[in-house]
Amino acid sequence: MTINKQKDGAALTLAVEGRLDTITAPELEAALGEELDGVEALTFDFSGLEYISSAGLRVLLSAQKQMNRQGTMKVTGVGEVIMEIFEVTGFSDILTIE
Repeated sequence: MTINKQKDGAALTLAVEGRLDTITAPELEAALGEELDGVEALTFDFSGLEYISSAGLRVLLSAQKQMNRQGTMKVTGVGEVIMEIFEVTGFSDILTIE
């Protein structure tokens, strides 16, 4: 998994590529922990994401909860496979997906 960070003032975009699973989810969680202070708009770019497991979903849910308190969060570039996982798990109802 690769994470490309782009911070512009109070806006943070994380472009995640590869597989977000049990092995790589802690890496994303650590990246979020370092960067979320003062962020008011968080964007996940999943155009390069191939797979997400329950561990990855947990990181997204945690980020959503934190952003509910300090700003907004959206997910962009969601492919068919990832969207299907979001729909089956109900995450499509929780997340702002563009």
